[in-house]
Amino acid sequence: MRIHEAHGRLNPNGFEGYGADCWGLTASDNEDSYGAHDPANDRGVVTPTAALASLPYWPEAAMRAMRHFRHGLGDRIWGRYGFTDAFNQSRGWYAATYLAIDQGPIVCMIENHRSGLLWRLFMSAPEARRGLTRLGFSSPALDLESPHDRFGACPRNLD
Repeated sequence: MRIHEAHGRLNPNGFEGYGADCWGLTASDNEDSYGAHDPANDRGVVTPTAALASLPYWPEAAMRAMRHFRHGLGDRIWGRYGFTDAFNQSRGWYAATYLAIDQGPIVCMIENHRSGLLWRLFMSAPEARRGLTRLGFSSPALDLESPHDRFGACPRNLD
């Protein structure tokens, strides 16, 4: 996400609208069909879910983007079901579609940032904790010696 925000801010291809408050590259609809968008394959398509799903990880940048998407672009990308899938200001193209695969991460990451619910549910799964521990991650939530983790879940046998 930091690479994508920096890419939007630096705007090496000179696309209209890009900036610190307008960024987000991932697979989405585009004016021709559906495609993957990243700094190496940048066609000027911004996908709101890429920025908004970053909320738990970099809230300041994600909130800048959210405010711009909602208030700066308004009715062009906001509708009945939230943000439309993508847009390309350089081409004057704004998707009329709402894709569940892109709407889901927005809703989930807003809630995760707000309450930590998804993280708590994930960390309550012994398999997730065991996998993270085996991968070398450390956290008080991964304390496999404690009968209760910091979220109140009681792990079962992790072997």
